[in-house]
Amino acid sequence: MWQSVVLWWQSLTWWQVGLGALCAVVGIAVSYIAVSIVIVKMPENYFHSDYEHHFLPDTNPVLRSVAIAAKNIIGVVMIIVGLVLSFPAVPGPGLVTVFIGLMITDIPGKRVIEAKIIRRPLVLSAVNRLRARYNRPALVID
Repeated sequence: MWQSVVLWWQSLTWWQVGLGALCAVVGIAVSYIAVSIVIVKMPENYFHSDYEHHFLPDTNPVLRSVAIAAKNIIGVVMIIVGLVLSFPAVPGPGLVTVFIGLMITDIPGKRVIEAKIIRRPLVLSAVNRLRARYNRPALVID
């Protein structure tokens, strides 16, 4: 097995390395943009216990089921992409992408995980600074 890794490493060209680096940079940039949009557009009471988390409540049940399935698939893909982005030297965008993917999915117990992450002083201050830059109120947390 180790020999196959060595052979693969030796077969890499500079073009392939450059393409991989470009994909990593584009992935990080897209992750930052998506995370920023979600954080800025998020209602300020999203993490408060009174917030209702209903997705498309007044739509056709079939359309709602398809939309929920698509939302969960997108969330799982974001979690996987975030985990992959966490492996390079700068894990920040990957971890935030995992967080956004977690917010999108309908996983039991996710509210507890979200609350633990957002209550961290460093995370909360960074999120509120970003929201303040776009004239959005700070997040309200229980």
